[in-house]
Amino acid sequence: MQYSYTFKPTRNINMQIRIGNGYDIHRLVVGRRLILGGVLLEHPEGLGLDGHSDADVLVHAIMDALLGALGLGDIGKFFPPDNPQWKNADSLVLLENIEKLISEKNWKIVNVDSVIIAERPKLKNHIDLMRNNIAKRLRIEIDFVGIKATTNERLGPEGREEGISSHAVVLLEKE
Repeated sequence: MQYSYTFKPTRNINMQIRIGNGYDIHRLVVGRRLILGGVLLEHPEGLGLDGHSDADVLVHAIMDALLGALGLGDIGKFFPPDNPQWKNADSLVLLENIEKLISEKNWKIVNVDSVIIAERPKLKNHIDLMRNNIAKRLRIEIDFVGIKATTNERLGPEGREEGISSHAVVLLEKE
């Protein structure tokens, strides 16, 4: 038996706003730098995030949210981990490239909201610098970048300090 379906939009398919969400997690390891939101941090055990680029989970989650809002896939599509060009790449530079892509498609970033999940180090004193770094690269006001930090109450890989993760949500508007 064969079914046929005719697409009948129930809403305006030329929507002027889009929302996207993103997630990333990387292992904590010895011998790597710990960079979050473009800020170099010191972990009490000397740990850093393992990854092909600088492994900045916050920026990676934001990039995935931005790309997802426009149905463009994820950062692996644009910056494949098997490409030596992106080895130890600065994630803020990659974020600039994603912002340019969004701008070229005539979308603007309304706001970003995110959370970092990590037991240590404490991030409170670094949040404003992270917000500034991200706002600058996205060419938006710092007031439109939200970053929160929380622990996982010693539960899961973040709680056992095996890794750090981040979630992000973005809102885009058609220009």
